[in-house]
Amino acid sequence: MSRIPFTRAHLTGRELEYIARAVSENHLSGDGGFTKRCNAWLEERIGCAKALMTPSCTAALEMAAILADIGPGDEVIMPAFTFASTANAFVLRGGVPVFVDIDPVTFNLDHHLIEQAVTPRTRAIVPVHYAGVGCEMDAILDIATRHRLYVIEDAAQGILSSYRGRPLGSFGQLAALSFHETKNVVAGEGGALLINDPELIARAEIIREKGTNRTQFFRGQGDKYTWVDIGSSYLPSEIVSAFLLAQLENADAIQHDRLRIWNAYYDAFEPLEARGFLLRPTIPSDRSNNAHAFYVLVRDLPTRTHVIESLTRQHISAVFHYVPLDTSPAGRRYARAAGPLPVTHSISERIIRMPLWVGMTADEIGRVVAETADALAAAPVIA
Repeated sequence: MSRIPFTRAHLTGRELEYIARAVSENHLSGDGGFTKRCNAWLEERIGCAKALMTPSCTAALEMAAILADIGPGDEVIMPAFTFASTANAFVLRGGVPVFVDIDPVTFNLDHHLIEQAVTPRTRAIVPVHYAGVGCEMDAILDIATRHRLYVIEDAAQGILSSYRGRPLGSFGQLAALSFHETKNVVAGEGGALLINDPELIARAEIIREKGTNRTQFFRGQGDKYTWVDIGSSYLPSEIVSAFLLAQLENADAIQHDRLRIWNAYYDAFEPLEARGFLLRPTIPSDRSNNAHAFYVLVRDLPTRTHVIESLTRQHISAVFHYVPLDTSPAGRRYARAAGPLPVTHSISERIIRMPLWVGMTADEIGRVVAETADALAAAPVIA
């Protein structure tokens, strides 16, 4: 029986050609031609004032924390249902993540709970667009404007997705994208900082270049470059950008195939939802779906454990997702919750993410669904 992995790298056909070209051009460090072409693609498709490729989404979030002047004791509102990088980037600056519960439909920040979490120490709101489905950005921006807060979008999963017709990553002053191998468009590792406030561009370039004005110098804006601010090494190599450019050029085709798979799952799981075994995703009508992930919700943690173990025995890799950060050792040490997080904890115990990668066949999708149905039928009922 063949194995169905959770994810599988997809090559569009020009990755190795572009890498060879980068090598032949003898520019392997950051900000060569391929990096600039990736930046330009993002700026055009997302509509941000500036895009800067980074080694990872984590690096982009760290840059955002510096640009927002997060310092010791400053509070940053975010969900606990997210990856550690969302919080860690701000903790590194001395900030305090403040966790707010999530919406039971989108698994994004519950915008109704944000304002009551704001204190005199609050500096920023970090909405996380879970599974590429946008947060309630109009409400979040309204709160941020009234309280003079930064909005920093964690759009790690959000490329080519939109909220009310506007691309994710174009709302906050800053946003971060991921090109990790588990994302829709990949570079193995990689990310980008998106800047929507033009006043932040110059400093972002300095932070990205180890705190030097090197970028401005090479544009002829000065007779030398020197150390002018804090920063770090936030440039990816040209090898990474060369690989990514081949992916970006085929991003629409990639998304089209992922949507084919997502929709096939959605239709195939309908009978199981009708029988009360699970819940399928709900995409609000004012948001697009980039098919980053297909998940189902089952009734409880024992059922989830049983289903994943059953699928594993059938050589199918399905996974759960985030362990809420408020329950983690570092979360208890460095962060706090603004109140109870019942939806966060419920979703984290019940979610199962199904295999989804470009090129999955109808037979493979059918096998995943059939084995899931058999596992749910045999799952123990806990009184």
